[in-house]
Formats: sequence, C-alpha cells, structure tokens
Amino acid sequence: MNRHAMDHPSFLPIIARKCLSALALATALTLPLAACNNAAPASDAPLAGAQLGGDFTLVNEAGKTVHAADFAGKYTVFYFGYTYCPDVCPLDAANLMQGYHAFAKAHPDKAARLVPIFVSIDPARDTPQVLAQFTGNFGKELVGLTGSSDQIATVAKEFAVYYQKRAAPKGAAPQAYLMDHSRAAYLMGPDGKPIALLPVEQNGEAVAAELTRWVR
Repeated sequence: MNRHAMDHPSFLPIIARKCLSALALATALTLPLAACNNAAPASDAPLAGAQLGGDFTLVNEAGKTVHAADFAGKYTVFYFGYTYCPDVCPLDAANLMQGYHAFAKAHPDKAARLVPIFVSIDPARDTPQVLAQFTGNFGKELVGLTGSSDQIATVAKEFAVYYQKRAAPKGAAPQAYLMDHSRAAYLMGPDGKPIALLPVEQNGEAVAAELTRWVR
C-alpha cells in the first residue's frame, strides 16, 4: 500500500469543507493521553460541530441491511479500510481492538454502549463473508460493513474519507489491485455527532486512553 496516499493531501481540504478546522484536527491527533480518568465535557470534544457522519445504508457480515439508525444511542467508531490491505488496515484494526478490549476490561458498562465498525472501501472484493473472516481475527465485537459501490461512496463522503483504486501491478491478475485511502478512526457519540479521532496509528494503550476520556 502507498503509505503517502494513506495520508492523501486532499483529505484535509475535504474535511475543511466539512467545517472541521485545522486546529480541531491537530488537537484530535495530539490530545494528552495521560491522566484520562475523567471524561471531559462534550463541548470540549475536538470534532464538536464538525459536519461528519450521517444516514447510510450498508450490509453487515450476515448479509443484513444496516442503517445508521441501528446504532442510535450508542457510541461508535468508524474506520474505513479493506481486507486485502497488506499492512496499515490490519495494524490499525489490531490497535483499535486492543484499545477497545482494554477499555472494556476497565469499564464494562461503558463498553457495552460502544460499537467498533470497520467499513470496507473495496466492495468488489469485500463480500460479507470475506469481511466476517477479517473482523473475526480482531474480536467478535468488531462489526464489518460493506455494500454497493454507490453505498460505500455515500458513506465515505459523509465521513470525508478519500479512497481510490490503483491498477494491479504489471503482470499480476486484475484482482490483485490495492486501494489508496485516508487513515482515520472516528469516535461518534450516541447522537451520531463526531467527538474525536482515535490514535489507531499509535497503539492500543493510546486508543484505550482516548475512549476513557470521551465515552461516558
């Protein structure tokens, strides 16, 4: 995977157009991770007021249609990637779920209101069955969602997610292509509003600290 494309320069302008200030993004990526035992007021959330998220229609690992309303009243984490990703996606998923499990061990009641979600940006290959195999490697709590190309494009736009298919290497099968995509894990509140970016690029401990900070 092209690591430079994972942090594609068009990602920030897209978020800016979605009303997320550069300051808010910087704060989200550099929040202090120590002394996070007390949940901060929602108004202090780095992504408070950002126009991210919205209604969607996707398909889960069982092939059942899923809507945004199905997660109403719960905290959610949305990460966009694909199962054939050779490096970044499985690493981020591992960090996300390590953090989730650490948080759940310390705060089981709060974790019961939190749903981690992996949304595929490669619907051509990521069928529900393929997604189930992938998410199963990281824990039963990780929900995998896919859908049609149009459905994925809609939800990706709502979360200001960049993605693009790259041609397969010369001499390789057409299905051996990779996907360039932005790299972010959005923590959303029970009302569907954005709260913060989780530091899945760091480690599970950092993720657990942020969950402890924001999930009540």
